[in-house]
Amino acid sequence: MPASSPTSPQTLADWLAHLESLHPRGQAGIELGLERVVRMRDALGQEPFCPLIMVGGTNGKGSTCAYLEAIYSAAGYRTGCYSSPHLLEYNERVRVGGVPASDKALIDAFTRVEAARQAADALPLTYFEFGTLAAWEVFATAAVDVLILEVGLGGRLDAVNTYTPDCAIVTGVALDHTDWLGPTREAIGREKAGIFRPATPAICADPEPPQSLLAHAQEIGAQLLLIGRDFGHFGGQFGGTSGADQSPADSRTQWTYWLRGQAGAAGDAILRRGGLAPPALRGARQLDNAAAALTAVELLRERLPVSMQAVRRGLIEIALPGRFQIIPGRPALILDVAHNPQAAEGLARSLGSMGFFRNTLAVVGMLSDKDIAATLAPLAGKVDRWLLADLDGPRAAPAAALAAMVNGSTSAGKLGGEVECFDSPAAAYARARKLAGEDDRIVAFGSFLTVAAVMRELQRLR
Repeated sequence: MPASSPTSPQTLADWLAHLESLHPRGQAGIELGLERVVRMRDALGQEPFCPLIMVGGTNGKGSTCAYLEAIYSAAGYRTGCYSSPHLLEYNERVRVGGVPASDKALIDAFTRVEAARQAADALPLTYFEFGTLAAWEVFATAAVDVLILEVGLGGRLDAVNTYTPDCAIVTGVALDHTDWLGPTREAIGREKAGIFRPATPAICADPEPPQSLLAHAQEIGAQLLLIGRDFGHFGGQFGGTSGADQSPADSRTQWTYWLRGQAGAAGDAILRRGGLAPPALRGARQLDNAAAALTAVELLRERLPVSMQAVRRGLIEIALPGRFQIIPGRPALILDVAHNPQAAEGLARSLGSMGFFRNTLAVVGMLSDKDIAATLAPLAGKVDRWLLADLDGPRAAPAAALAAMVNGSTSAGKLGGEVECFDSPAAAYARARKLAGEDDRIVAFGSFLTVAAVMRELQRLR
């Protein structure tokens, strides 16, 4: 391919600005459809070169990818993991061996994609489409052993779905991005199921999967495995079960994973992996996410053998910022990127399991295209003081709009607690630090942007 011209972007920041310039809405630009990306994929000569696991779903995608990344890394494989959005640096989206890609690796990949794009009559691409193609270039250059790709939006028409998975996971289906994916779980479920392939493992960790997902899997002949029917877990720190295989000796610390009729087992024989330590990631749905990841590991075992020692190491060594992340110290600080109703319900349950705190202060900023009222509702009666923040960008919801929801415009009515508004999450967090005592806790949630702003403040204060 031709070398970049003298006027081409030189630094990673220049390249990211260039990517934003390719769509009128910058990073927020969305153009669902695979035709453009398929054309570019073929122009770049991107061909399968290692096993690929694709992960979609409304919530839990990032966690499930992180479990897979940690387990395969512990097993000695060179992993390539693509996820979005990032919190602090774009490099976080493209990880090789668990480490964010270097600026140089990304710049080289962007240069190749741009050269191919120009050769294709400057074919228009969105920020995410360009980044997805570049991520593949990084992974191919690094010759990774296993690819883990997180779907950006939906599934069927997402740029990641340009590639062909050897195993696909849908973590769950809930209402989010309804303007793009449809107003019901049935409509959204069909979009998520678009990552399934014929005669290929298709894992679903939603305990009540939409009929549309089940029907599509059957229609194309995917090898569908459902949590509670084909795989699941019992015991563990969060209690409860996924399936009917609970043992009376369940532990609330260790847990057991099970898989029916797989890995050489005959008929309905059940494979069990017991004595597993609780995952390092906290949250009420993390055992479901971990079980989905372990199912993919078991199904790909012939191509990617993994020892139980590697599984155990991966579960306890996993790290993923912003997913019910508890920052050590007093007052307690919890960072969670929960930004839709299902995620907020999980956050509320997890907060409820933490024990006694005198006061809970919530630092919240959200985007206007989210279901704000339904997202805040699960926190009704659980927050003593709301510190609401404006966010940057055209999609941001004003703090005053959030205040109206807290003060009575939700299905839960008035959510309780005092309310203050700020022009940024940093200002809201500064106020929370001033108000919180040692026996209090601060929780920052509502958007990746909110959590990222608080993380930057933590870095600044160190």
